[in-house]
Amino acid sequence: MKRSERLVDLTNFLLENPFKLQKLSTFTERYDSSKSTISEDLEIVRQVFKTRDIGILKTYTGTSGGVEFIPDISDEKSLDFAKDIEELMRHKNRILPGGYLYLSDIIGNPVNLKKIGRILAHDFIDARVDAVMTIATKGIPIAQAAAECLNVPFVVVRRDPKVTEGATLAVNYMSGSSAKVESMVLSKRALSPGQRVLIVDDFMKGGGTLNGMKSLVHETDCRVAGVSVFIEGPFHGERPITDYRSMLRVDKIDLANHSIDVWLGNMFNNTKKESN
Repeated sequence: MKRSERLVDLTNFLLENPFKLQKLSTFTERYDSSKSTISEDLEIVRQVFKTRDIGILKTYTGTSGGVEFIPDISDEKSLDFAKDIEELMRHKNRILPGGYLYLSDIIGNPVNLKKIGRILAHDFIDARVDAVMTIATKGIPIAQAAAECLNVPFVVVRRDPKVTEGATLAVNYMSGSSAKVESMVLSKRALSPGQRVLIVDDFMKGGGTLNGMKSLVHETDCRVAGVSVFIEGPFHGERPITDYRSMLRVDKIDLANHSIDVWLGNMFNNTKKESN
């Protein structure tokens, strides 16, 4: 195999196997090349990934060493992506009767969805997430996009049990927006005890749904790695959850003037990013 061909195949291999430690012997056998040749190839790939803001190629020494691809983006690129989505949110025709926001065109667009997933994943790239959790239905594509970047499964919480889910675990929670007691269920097979779970949702108003999902995580003997939402909506009152990260924040929806006050969320504050 020519070096140009080997570099293309090596790059594709790393992109398809993120967060997995690969021994050098994997590549020496794959390409029938020496360790020194593979090390030179990896250094070329590392520089390209860094320059193009694709991710980080970490090298580990020792008998159990190797290389690991971390698909991350810089804070600057994350901010640029968020500003792109913020601009889309300002369209006047986004406001629906009753003060609801039309989001399907954004989260239904693969390019936008990939940006959102990379932003949410970037905020928890060092949290060693084992699974991403969301609630049906509009949170599903966002959770899937984030899970793909983190290379972990995503699990779906439902309002009502489904026979195809098998045995389920249910919790009651107080809806922050309607102040009503509601319930949600999760398949008992969805998570394993001890896993670190990133909770993701498309829109947060009162925060009751997110708090309910946190309760489900604890009921499965797992740990909450973080809570992240695409949009934090306007809410007058005290939310039951405060330890969350938001990509965008909507302060006001003006039905009369068909305008939306939308800003970058708290994940872009000049504070240190921490997992819960």
